[in-house]
Parts: sequence; C-alpha cells; structure tokens
Amino acid sequence: MSFLKTLRAAACVLALGLVATSVRTETVVATDTGALGGVGEGAVTAFLGVPYAAPPLGPLRWRPPQAPAPWTGVRAARDFAPACMQKGVSMPGEAPPRVSEDCLYLNVWTPARHADRPAAVMVFIHGGGFSNGATAMPLYWGDRLARKGVVVVSAGYRLGPFGYLAHPELSRESVDGASGDYGLMDQIAALRWVQRNIGAFGGDPSRVTIFGQSAGAMSVSLLVASPQARGLFQRAIAQSGGMFEPLELAPGYRLPQAERDGVAYATSVGAKSLAELRSMPAEALLGGKANAVGHPVIGPSVLPLSPYQAYVEGRQAWVPILIGYNADEARSLADVSQITAASYKAALDHTWGPLPPSIVGAYPFTTDAGAKAARLDLERDLRFGWDMWAWARLQAGASRPVWLYRFAQTPPFPAGSPRAGWGASHFAELWYVFDHLDQEPWAWSAADRRLADLMSSYWVNFAKTGDPNGPGLPAWPAFDKAARRLLVLIGQPVVGTVANPDQLHAFDATYDAVRGTAFGAAAKP
Repeated sequence: MSFLKTLRAAACVLALGLVATSVRTETVVATDTGALGGVGEGAVTAFLGVPYAAPPLGPLRWRPPQAPAPWTGVRAARDFAPACMQKGVSMPGEAPPRVSEDCLYLNVWTPARHADRPAAVMVFIHGGGFSNGATAMPLYWGDRLARKGVVVVSAGYRLGPFGYLAHPELSRESVDGASGDYGLMDQIAALRWVQRNIGAFGGDPSRVTIFGQSAGAMSVSLLVASPQARGLFQRAIAQSGGMFEPLELAPGYRLPQAERDGVAYATSVGAKSLAELRSMPAEALLGGKANAVGHPVIGPSVLPLSPYQAYVEGRQAWVPILIGYNADEARSLADVSQITAASYKAALDHTWGPLPPSIVGAYPFTTDAGAKAARLDLERDLRFGWDMWAWARLQAGASRPVWLYRFAQTPPFPAGSPRAGWGASHFAELWYVFDHLDQEPWAWSAADRRLADLMSSYWVNFAKTGDPNGPGLPAWPAFDKAARRLLVLIGQPVVGTVANPDQLHAFDATYDAVRGTAFGAAAKP
C-alpha cells in the first residue's frame, strides 16, 4: 500500500474516533424515518450518509426539499454519501469528491452519552463558493470536536445551478412567486431534521450552533437573516464570510435580475423551457453560464431581506455570534506573482472590473513589492475583512453579544505543495478549528498544537454556553464598537484591535454613498 493510501486509511479510522486495533461496534438510533446503525467505539460514534430529504431528482429538481421516504429495519450509516453536483474542488490540493444529484444527506458524530444533560449541537456548513464542497472531506470530520462533548452534524446542500437557479417558470410554479435558494432551503431542512431527531443522538435541540467557513459562513449570515430559519439555532459562528455589501452593487442577487440570468443560463445549455432543463442530464447543467446562477437570491420567500437590511430593521435572529477572518486571506485565492506597480490597475480591473477609486486608493504602494502586498490586503478586505467588521458592528449595535477574531497563525504548509506560501490564508484556520493537525504529516509545532486545542475549545464552549470563554483559556473580550477589541489567534492568543480601521472605513464611505444612508442607519437596539 502506498504512503498516501496508508495515511488515508489511518485518517478514516481517525474519523470515527477509533483505534486501528479496536473492535467496531454498531449503535442503533431511531429517527422519525427509521432506525440507523452507526459505527464507533469508546469516545465517538459516527452516523454517516443519513438522508434528511428526498433525492432532488426529476420533477423534484429545483423544488424545495421534500421529506425522505421512511424505511424498515436498520439502515447502515457507515459511509459518506456523494457530494452534490459540482466541477472542480473547493480547496487547492483537495481530492475531487464523488458527486451525484442524489446528495441530501448529513452526518452525525456523537460523544459518549452522559445521563445528566443532553449535549450541545454544532451544525457545520461547508464552503466552496456555493459551487463546490463535500462533507466527506476529512478536514471537516467532527470526531475531535465530539470528543470535547458536543454532537457534530454536517450536511450536504445543492450547489451551483442546482442550488440557486432562478427562472421565471420556476417562480410561476412556486407558491411564493419566487425561485432560487434551493441550497439554502436544504440547509434549513437539515436544521429542521436536527430539531426533530437530534435528541435521539444525545443532542440538545435547544442548544444548536450553526458554523460555517467561506460560503458556509455566508450561508450563516443568510440563515441569521432568514425568517424560515428562525428558532432552528441558538448561536452562530462564521469563519471568513458574510453578505453585507450593498445589493445595488450586485443586482444579480435580486430576484428580477436573477431570473433574467437564469433565462440566459438556460439558453447557454441549450434549453428553451423549464421542462427541457429538468430533462437534461445533471452533468450537462454544469456547463454554459453556470457561474451566473450559482449564488443566493434575495426574494420574497427564503430571503425577503439581505442580512444588512435585516439588521437595519431589527429582523435578524437575536442570537450570540462568533465571527472572524484570517490575516492573509487572499494568499490562497489570488496569484500576485506577476503583479507590478505598473500592471496593478489593469490586473485589478481584469479580475474585478472598475472598483471605486476611494477603495483602491486606501491601499497605496510605490514599489512592485508594495503593489503585491496592496493587492493581497485589498482582496482580503474586499472578500472577507469588511464583511466581518461590518457584521460585528451591526451585531454590537443591536446590543447582542459578538466575539471577533483575527486568525494570524501560519501553518507549516510544505514547500512545493499547493499550499506553500499561503501564510494565515483563507482555509488555514480549519485544521485548528476541527483539531485535525494529525491528518497532515506536516511539521506542526507545539504552538500549533496548543492553538488547535484552544480554538476547538473556544468553538465548543461557545456552542455549549453562548460564550467562548472557559477555564484555562486566554480571556476573549466581547467586541464593542468603541474599543473594537478582538482576539488575535496565534500560538498564544492575545487581545488586539481591528488592525486597519482607516482602510475599512473607506469601504464604509463608499457603500454609504451607494446606499444613500450612513452605515447601520435606523438599526433598532
């Protein structure tokens, strides 16, 4: 067996919390659709590939998720289900997942039972730009968090055109007169499954935390804004993602333009009607202008308001929130190797189109090296930093608790690997949050291991109590708009402040001008 296969086999054992020489035992749990047989030993039991909705095939393509069919006997829950339809991967260096349109399944990791009180629940929403991602990715396995006394759930959801297509014919057949957001409906259906069933796994349905990274974090911001998700979770964690920019700058996220984009997409794949779209093979639907219909839609059904507007009107979920971003977010996403001071503007326009001069000018440079650094800093804040800064202020302005972090630890990504030179980049915190350093044979330091234990403990404490602080952990002060305090997550975390408020205020001023109102105007206490 090759080294890679040996490592993967060992990781599979790790996922279930097992020792290679131990005897696996089956644990049977009854759900509202039938009995499940999970596998485990000692500290953790895993239930994999659990259906939470009917396969969205044929006439169920582009419809809200339907209830899964019940079964008799004990259904084996030992293997991950395929990921939802997609092309490519969600993270450089990731193995391409097995995919299928039949993909609405979730996974549950449960700790050893304790009779005194049900365990808090953490529901993970994977990232991937709403177009990629898989719950079977080893990095996302919940075994290590479960060892700290929480039940962990991860759920697949429809992606790309399968998850977010808006189209006039779809809107006409909907009782709400809207279309799109099927992937978000899937996430809500999974949370409803948790409410109905998690007690049978030892979980507490009154202590559910949703947590996600990148597009998963954006999904968290949407769930906080969605009235359909109200009451399905009591806390929220978002890692590097939110949706708080003005919709005036993204008209495709509003239903009228999204429907027009959907018509153009249908034409691009050779379909003249919804019936033809539903009859096409799943693989064919990943072509054409799929990227134009692979994002959430603000409309009258699932998302009547954007997250920003929900906060302004005081119609968001009133739950504690833990959010943050990484110091070097853009290093894993933007190639700046060829950027010079002379080519900076053309390269930026090629990627983003003309950006407001007030924002571009907030990241000055004079040298080629400075141009590279400016581009990385601008992309960090444009994609992630400003959203987290805005979200923290909106949450604090609503007099609700919020803890903000900046992840600044550089993992030991090996030279020559797809992750070499990433620094504290997008994705980098995931190994620490899930306490999964041992999944990679890298030169982890004692500081890395300490930080993984601390971060996973902060996340678990927050899920248990609504506050990340706990015995033996460095104090993490709540964010407030005056002090702007956050926790810098490094080998030995330290309390700091928002690093570049002047640059972030440049976004505020630009977005205020677009909206025609000051940031957070009319927000209710």
